[in-house]
Order: sequence, then C-alpha cells, then structure tokens
Amino acid sequence: MLKFPYCNVTDLNQALAQCRFVGLVGPLASRRQSPRAVVSCSPSSSEFSLTPVQAVMSCQQQVGSSLVNRLRLGGLTEDGLSYKEKFIIRGFEVGINKIATIETIANLLQEVGSNHAQSVGFSTDGFGTTPTMRKLHLIWVTARMHIEVYKYPAWRDVIEIETWSQNEGRIGTRRDWILNEVATGEVIGRATSKWVMMNQDTRRMQKVSDDVKEEYLVFCPREPRLAFSEKNNKSLKRIAKLEDPVRYSKLGLKPRRADLDMNQHVNNVTYIGWVLESIPKEIIDTHELQAITLFYRRECQQYDVVDSLTGLELTEGSKTVSVGTNGSATATATTREDDHDCHRFLHLLRLSSDGREISRGRTEWRKKPTR
Repeated sequence: MLKFPYCNVTDLNQALAQCRFVGLVGPLASRRQSPRAVVSCSPSSSEFSLTPVQAVMSCQQQVGSSLVNRLRLGGLTEDGLSYKEKFIIRGFEVGINKIATIETIANLLQEVGSNHAQSVGFSTDGFGTTPTMRKLHLIWVTARMHIEVYKYPAWRDVIEIETWSQNEGRIGTRRDWILNEVATGEVIGRATSKWVMMNQDTRRMQKVSDDVKEEYLVFCPREPRLAFSEKNNKSLKRIAKLEDPVRYSKLGLKPRRADLDMNQHVNNVTYIGWVLESIPKEIIDTHELQAITLFYRRECQQYDVVDSLTGLELTEGSKTVSVGTNGSATATATTREDDHDCHRFLHLLRLSSDGREISRGRTEWRKKPTR
C-alpha cells in the first residue's frame, strides 16, 4: 500500500534506487545516532543531507507530477510524522437524513490510512507492507477498531482527517485519527485501532521484528501521541461474549462480492454493517451511533454465512452484564449512567455453520439531535 508517489514508482526498493537514497538508516538507530540520508530525486540535482523523513518529503516536493497526487487534497504534515486529507461528503455517502453514515466515516478512515502509507513509500499491494514484510510474506490485519463520532458531517460538508501510527506491543502497531469540520475547526470525531502482523501463508500471528520496526518507526511520532488518553480509552475495555438466547438477532448474512477488499477477504467496514443489522428498529429510528468498538477474532471469507447477535449492556454495581431474551440479568440491573436517552449494546458476529466467533463489539447510541 505504500509507494513514493511523487517519484512515480511502485516499490520502495525502486524508490530508493531512483531517488538515490544513500545511508538510509532505520528509526531505532536514528534516534540514537541522528543519521542522515543523502537524496537526489534526479541525476542532475545536487545532493544534500537529510533525515529519512525529510528525504521522502523532499522527493515528493521536487517530483510531484502524479495526477492522483495533484488531485488529492492531502499530504504529510510539516514534520512528516502524520498525514492530513480533506474530503467533501458526497450524496452516496449519506443516509435518508442527508447525514454521513458510520460506514462512510469508517471507509474514510481506511482511505486516509492507506494514503498515509503510500505517501511515505510503502507498498501498493493493499497490505501496507514494508520491504522486509513482503520478503517474509507478512501482512497487517486489524485486531481492534474504536470510533467515536461527536457530530456527523452532512451532505456537502468538508472534513479534514489527520492520522498517524506508532508501535504498540510485541506484535502490533497502533493507528489513530482525528476528524475536524473544516468550516468551524471543530473536532467532530476520533478513532484508534490496533493492527497485528500475520504470516500471509500460514495465517498465524507473528512478532514484529526489529528489522520491520526500523522500516516504519522512522515515520512515527517520537513520543506517544494518542487520540484517546489511555485512562479513558473505551476501546481497551473488555467486551463480554454474548451467549444465546439473545434479544435481537439477524441470521444468515452473506458477504457480497462488493464486500471483498483487495486482500480477498471481507472488508472491515462490512463488519460494522452486520452489527447494525441486528440493532432494534426503534433505536435506529430515534438514536444515532456515538461510539463503536470491534474486536476482530477471525477472518471472514466470501462464502461464509454470518449471524449477528445483539443484547443490551447493563450494569450490576460495577460489573457489566449482558441481557438475554427475557431482558433481566438480575432484578436490580440498570443502564449505566441511568440515562434513558443513551443505550448501550453488546454484539457478536459468528459463523452460522459452527458458531465460531468472528467479532465481538460494543455500541453506544444517543438521541438524534434536532437538525
């Protein structure tokens, strides 16, 4: 998913050759020794000393003639450690109320993440892989996604999304986003995600090696930068697994061909749509989604059949419980915050054939505002 778009190449190795990078050192060493890279984007230009991040940005600025990059309203920030892009909300991205859907928001997050990866020179194969990852047949897969929307943009609104990534744990990376309304500068949403490394052939998780870290950490913030503080990060909260019987369900959901992504499995955003399929109509009609968290357990293929299960999330003191068909976990269970305008649900996506878990999630819904 990454390339040097302005150098008009599709592979990082080609980019290094064409842009004539000399002595490009990985980020782990760079933080200790402050190495420099010499870059010349054309044989005739003079060479000068740059950090790896500056080298990428300089190459972009000097050779930026690609049509897609001239039309795209986005690019790396001044320090090269995050990426911003503006979008106009179009007619096919809104619902009957002319407001962007949560699927639209999630798709835009994926688009910005992909464009960020391309802008720093990673592969365009759909996996956002570094040269070492491609050599070892390693890919990134989503393990967790959390989105909060404070205000949904409407048809023809212009929003700007900023994204950046950083290391998280032994087998993962983290990508965060902040959404702003351009007209007012107001923050209208935030999101965070965790990605883990998988062997493309064996489909097993694999530890992120130092070699891989050295290839991508140079483009990450030097200090932790989080869209949500760890103290109040709802995405880290444990989600209980729903068990039958549940109050709400939608059975027999089948992926469409259009639900497959370039990696040949069901796109992450489709999971969000499946979760919404089992939300009760009375909630859909009167409330809007303010937060969603999904933990991905296994891949879903084109011919899998999926069940979507939903149950109310109630609390019993400080203990969270899910409610089954009869609606009463205990006689004293109450909704969190005792707010009748805010509803919370737990979700489970499973294979219809054998009940294996695909994903579990949590959603929060607020009363629709008067527009």
